Amino acid sequence: MTTISDDELITAAAAVLHPHRVGDRLFGDVGSALVTEAGSVFTGVCIDTGSGTGFCAEHAAIAAMVTAREYRIARIVAVWRNDNGALHVLPPCGRCREFIRQIDPANIRTGVILGRNRTTELADLLPAHTWPDPLD
Repeated sequence: MTTISDDELITAAAAVLHPHRVGDRLFGDVGSALVTEAGSVFTGVCIDTGSGTGFCAEHAAIAAMVTAREYRIARIVAVWRNDNGALHVLPPCGRCREFIRQIDPANIRTGVILGRNRTTELADLLPAHTWPDPLD
């Protein structure tokens, strides 16, 4: 059972924000934290590349989780800090939503933190996630 609060996950995601510019690319400006069904916490940052080979912060956090041989995500959050220092919670992009789902079928019930006191299940953000029935 997970015992970490949403605010603690937001804080964990914010703690890994260390933006670093390389040319016109920015690395580490979005951070993610997740807690697994077993209660482990994993974090990651985004890597923005010009060739399209980069990845979102959620991908990095999930990769760390899979490296530890865990697959079920209880809750996940991503954050970004603007130029004035204000922290924002970001919803996962479509690619991340599908990535979360494909790691384990039970992740369709993952709690996605969308703000303080605002969490929804991945299923609500990815409503048409099952393979369709044939037309005939």
